[in-house]
Amino acid sequence: MKQKTRRWLIIAMIGALYTALSLALAPYSFGPVQVRIAEAMTLLPLLSPLGIGGLTLGCALTNLIGAATGLNILGYYDVVWGTLATFMAALITYNFQHLKVKKIPIISIAAPIVLNALIIGAELSVAFGPLTWIGFGFYALSVAAGQALSVILLGIPLLKAIESTKLFTKNPG
Repeated sequence: MKQKTRRWLIIAMIGALYTALSLALAPYSFGPVQVRIAEAMTLLPLLSPLGIGGLTLGCALTNLIGAATGLNILGYYDVVWGTLATFMAALITYNFQHLKVKKIPIISIAAPIVLNALIIGAELSVAFGPLTWIGFGFYALSVAAGQALSVILLGIPLLKAIESTKLFTKNPG
């Protein structure tokens, strides 16, 4: 029972940190051009499967609070689609962590960038137009750039810093 409680607490803490960081930096977290700094945490599933639940919870809460307060210009659709993108990316990050090129889990790192670019890019192109391949391409590239900044420039150093601690273990149970 103690380990189960510990796992739920870790998931809740990841979700709370993601939400707090996203909402504190709301002007950068939402919109057609966005750099959601909390997305640096999307590499946590490389350290523990608990990152999957924590990130999904954090994204859902962020998007729900953002929609309810008017901060999230995509509204409640983003609660579904944005959270789905985060969940799928976290699953891929975790499940493909052993596929590496020169010791770098390329698929795991690319998953949050590519999935958010495609899904959030599609959401933005429907919401703001133009609903064309060019419009979608613009929004997808914009989201990909913001994601790459968060995941690569912030996420990789964050991952290395956490790895040097005993904060997460491969078997958190």
